[in-house]
This record gives sequence, C-alpha cells and structure tokens, in this order.
Amino acid sequence: MSADSPLRVGLLGLGTVGQGVLRVLAQNGDEIERRLGRRVVVTHAAMRDIKARRDCDLSNVTICASAAEVVAADVDVVAELIGGMQPAQQLVLAAIARGKPVVTANKALIAEHGNEIFAAAQAKNVFVGFEAAVAGGIPIIKAVREGLSANRIDSLAGIINGTSNYILTQMSRRGITFGEALAEAQKLGYAEADPSFDVEGVDAAHKLTILASLAFGTKLRFAAVATEGISKVLPQDIQLAQELGYRIKSLAIAKHAQNERGDTVELRVHPTLVPAEHLLAKTDGALNAIRVHGNAVGQTVFVGRGAGGDATASAVIADLIDAARWLAAPAQAVPYLGFGSGALKEARALSFDEIESAYYLRLRVADESGVLRAITSILADLEISIEAILQKEPGENEDATLAIITSQIPESRCSRALEKLGELPFVRAGLSRLRVEHFE
Repeated sequence: MSADSPLRVGLLGLGTVGQGVLRVLAQNGDEIERRLGRRVVVTHAAMRDIKARRDCDLSNVTICASAAEVVAADVDVVAELIGGMQPAQQLVLAAIARGKPVVTANKALIAEHGNEIFAAAQAKNVFVGFEAAVAGGIPIIKAVREGLSANRIDSLAGIINGTSNYILTQMSRRGITFGEALAEAQKLGYAEADPSFDVEGVDAAHKLTILASLAFGTKLRFAAVATEGISKVLPQDIQLAQELGYRIKSLAIAKHAQNERGDTVELRVHPTLVPAEHLLAKTDGALNAIRVHGNAVGQTVFVGRGAGGDATASAVIADLIDAARWLAAPAQAVPYLGFGSGALKEARALSFDEIESAYYLRLRVADESGVLRAITSILADLEISIEAILQKEPGENEDATLAIITSQIPESRCSRALEKLGELPFVRAGLSRLRVEHFE
C-alpha cells in the first residue's frame, strides 16, 4: 500500500455515528485529503439490519452481516462504533492481533478495559484512537493529551452528559420536575427508554475515568469514581440555588494532589451548585463543556456538541487521520494516555467521605422561635462556617425552608451535621445536600 493510496476503513456498526462518518467523508472528503495527503474511504461496514434505511451513501461500501468479516477484510483501519462491552472488546482485540489500527467511540470499553486494550496494542505496536469516546465533537482528548502536555494538570470539571444537562436546563427554565423533564428528553431522543446510565452518572463516570487518566498520568480506574445521580434534585433546589447566585449542573470532577495524605485523586460525578457567572453554569441544553486547569496555562474551557452523528463522526475521522499518519510513521505515535506505560502512576482514590467541598443544605423546619439559633449552634460546634443563608417565609400553616451554603469541609463532617440536624424536633424529614464548586 503506497502512502498516497486511499486509507481503507472498515466500520463496525452503521448506527447514528457510523452513518455520520460516511456523510462527513462525503461532504468534506476533499478537505480531509488536503490535510492528510490521501483519501479516506469506507470500503466495508457491518450492519445488524441490512434492510434498514440508512441516511448515507452505501453504493461503494461492501456490507457485511458479521462484524468479524470486517475485521478480517482487506482494510487498513477498523472503527468500532457498536458500543457496549461484547462483542466490541473481542472485535477490538481481534483487530489489534491482526496489527490493524483501531478507532473507537466506546467510552465504556475504554474506561473499563482500556488498560488491557492498550497493553495488547503496545505489544503489537498498534495505534488506538478514542477521541470520540468523550464529549462528542469536542477535541478534548487531543487537547489534554497533547495540547496541554507542558502542564501539570491539577483539576478538571465538566458537563459531559448531554441528557442530564438537558433535563436540568429544562427544570431551571420552566420550573418542571425531574420526571417531566426526563419524559420530554425521552420524547426528543435525548434520553434512552432506560435512562439510568445518563441520569445516575454512569455515562459521565466512564468519560471522567478517561479524562482523569490523561490529565494525571494514572491508570484507568472506573471503579474508583464516586457517583450520584440527578433524580433527587427538586425544582425548589434549583430555585433556591438561583436566588443564592448558583446554577445546578451535573458535573464530572477530577482533582489530583500531593500532600500529607500522599498522592491522591478525586474522581466524582454528582449534581453541583456552580456560580452563575461561570461558563459551566451558562452551558445549557445538550451541550458539553469541560474546564481544565494547568499550572502553566491556568484555566481553559472547551464547549461544544457532546453527541450527535456528525459531531461525533468528526472526532472519529480525526482519529482515522491520526491512524493514517501512524501507519506512515509509527515511531512518532503519541502514547495512548499521553504518558509512557511505565510512567503511569498509582494514586490513591479518595472516597466521598474523604473529599472536601462546600455544601448546599436545604431544611424544612417548623415556623417557631429559636430554630435558626439551634441550627447555627450545631454547625458552629462542628466548625462549619456559613457562607450564605436564605430563609423562605412559610405560608399559613406551612413550614419554613432554610437554604444554607457552608464553607469547604470534609464530607464526613457534613454527614455528621446532617445527622445532628435531623435529630432536632422542629426539623422535618427530607434534608437535602448538594455539593458546591467555586473553581478558585
């Protein structure tokens, strides 16, 4: 195969992203050839339902009923766009065993089996690209791995699940409940029939696992990510947060530190109060946004479409271009996670109880004298400072509502405070706690 002959691509899957790859190659093929110096063409594709209508031109594509046929075909690069664990993992490893570069959009596969896949690829000196696995069309993998490689990255935080962001945006704009916003998201195709991976933080945890490894030079550790979903966020919390100067977003947060506790990382996904003036707070709808802080560059923020066929296809094709360049000069390849395999560190992952954060507390209390004094006394005894407090006066025969923003404290101390507050006779059931990030 000459260096200027077309790069022959085999697609595993012709769903939304696979069709997007064919459309973008058809629209931008000349521009891509100008950048790469050779054409990129899809020659083979596996599709589960051969009779299903596809929104792309398949006239020059050999359609295979089996994905294994594509891996074995005369293609230069295999693009895995099936999703899930199996048979995706088997197919990726099979392609690597044949010495074929692999491109994947499968965040769960990389987060949970990436260490094995990268080890196999390194043994065969094979390229693996996964730009499309995180944040759709935003080139965040390349930015963290290469563009910010001169920095010691100490933290990153992002809105990396469009479904959760869409739901919280609708709750904020229209005052509707989580259930109402979720039903609307499902009707519009933003949420699956079973939305648990999105709304409970699993999807974002997969993506955070990848970003944290790239940022800190640690092995992929999906099991270390602590997650909380958005299903318990109430319209009342969103309204109170706005009155206090915040917006509630589902954030994926990673922090790295070296101190008296040793070399540690925080990996967490949860609903978070973000100052209203911050760009993350202003990222609405199905958009994604990632803030990365490096010691040399300071804060950088990347915003764009986090899903969708053509946007994700853009990232897949960028990896195909890199795969073509690797085929021409494999010795110049960037390490999969940006660090040599022997340079990846083992850092201890902190549990939720060990993490320090500011907190938003919402309490429903009886409308009687001495309530505020008793609450502030408990917080003072636990050395918890109050940064802001909002009291909503009750209507006739109703309870009052208090919203409190605390100083930064360990989670374990916040838990003790909630336990003691819950024991007060005038505090009703249903105490609410959310974390607050200020990005100082």
